[in-house]
Amino acid sequence: MAHLHEKIDFTVAIFVVHDGKVLLVHHRKLDKWLPLGGHIELDEDPEQAALREAKEESGLDVELLGERPPTTGPGTRALIAPRFLDIHRITDTHEHIGMIYWARPKVGSARGVPTKLAAGEHHDIRWCSATDLDRLQPSMSDAVKWYCRHAIREISNQP
Repeated sequence: MAHLHEKIDFTVAIFVVHDGKVLLVHHRKLDKWLPLGGHIELDEDPEQAALREAKEESGLDVELLGERPPTTGPGTRALIAPRFLDIHRITDTHEHIGMIYWARPKVGSARGVPTKLAAGEHHDIRWCSATDLDRLQPSMSDAVKWYCRHAIREISNQP
């Protein structure tokens, strides 16, 4: 996806959690372990982007978690609020405003949740426990680790 603006873009990051593990991808271009995610395209809202990116990058249909206010009416559609927002530098002249979502797979079983590697974008895809995060190579940024651990903790405590 091309940048929509030369200085700043809007993106989504989706931390999908199942059975106490978070789904991560080893990004081919960036050579980093990251959550699912990417740019919000011109014809979509953040929820649509998050659902699309999750499907494209893992093959999973996910349910975004969070609060949707009861304010939908003619001409208005309430969106699930991201769990967090951040802004992060991509180059010296370009930044991303990240909308960070928690999610869970719509389908899962005791045998796990099957994923599909987007080989053009990623070297690997895997479910990681909180303790696995410190063993990933290349190592993961402290910020991404924090989000992973927070998502695992919060989602694992939900019914």
